[in-house]
This record gives sequence, structure tokens and C-alpha cells, in this order.
Amino acid sequence: MTFTSTRLATVLTLAACLASPLVHAQAVRSEKNISLELANQIAAGTVAACLANGYNVAATVVDRAGTVRVIQRADNAGPHTLASSQAKAYTSASAKNSTQAMMEGAQKNPAAANLVHLPGFLLLGGGVPIKVGNEVIGAVGVGGAPGGHLDEQCALAAIDKVKDLLK
Repeated sequence: MTFTSTRLATVLTLAACLASPLVHAQAVRSEKNISLELANQIAAGTVAACLANGYNVAATVVDRAGTVRVIQRADNAGPHTLASSQAKAYTSASAKNSTQAMMEGAQKNPAAANLVHLPGFLLLGGGVPIKVGNEVIGAVGVGGAPGGHLDEQCALAAIDKVKDLLK
């Protein structure tokens, strides 16, 4: 080996060693997710907030992947509220956005209106992401109030009650 080829081999070896930890660091990710205890608190708080306003609702809390963690349904909530709340929670977690904002966007943008064709998506108000900082750790969906904006208000009230736990 000449001096130049030895130097090149050393540089390439050093580069491989330096790149190796970066490749491995990206192979495993750490993510925050909602606990069962917190999901229960948010679901109960959502149902309670709606009951205080005279609305019998169901509240579903999903994790960051849209998988159901908790469902609570007020005694007089209709059976349709279960499917509605679950679809809203899934939609919100999946899109990392409120379903009210998504619905309004779809009404203004014909391309976004196609979101209604995605399986499990429901573009009605009442789905709200649950965040720690800017990271979505889950979502709550509410169905049964006489308007999606009212469903959303109940969800936001419940999330506000646990905001100190979302740090």
C-alpha cells in the first residue's frame, strides 16, 4: 500500500465507524404514548363535561396509533355514539389534528374532501388529539352532543383538567 491508499483506507474506516452509531440510533425510536390511567381520566372527564351540559355521549380514547384504550358511555347515550366516538378518535390520532378542523378544511378544499373515503375516518367535529408538547400521544373522540363543536368542547374541557400530566 502506498501512503495515499493507506490514508484513504484510514479515512474510510473512520467514516464507517462514525456513521455506524448514527445508523443504529435511527433503528430504534422512543415514543411517548398515553397510559391507561390517563386515558380513563380523559374519557371520564369528557363524559362528565358533556353530562354537565345535558349531553349524553360516548367518549373513546385511543393511543398514538389509533388503537382503543378506553370507551365510556353515559347511561342514556344512544348506541350510535360508540361508533361515532371511536371513528372521531381514530381520525384525530391518525391525522394528528382535530376532526372539526379537518371537516372545515374538507369543506373548503375538494381534494381534502376525499378523506371521507378512507376506512375508519369520520370528518365530524368531536375528535381532539392529546399532546405532550407537539407530540401526539393519543386522541379523544366524542359522539352524542347536538353538534360536533359541542362534542369537541367536552373533550377540550377534559384535556384541560389533566394538562399538568401532559408534560
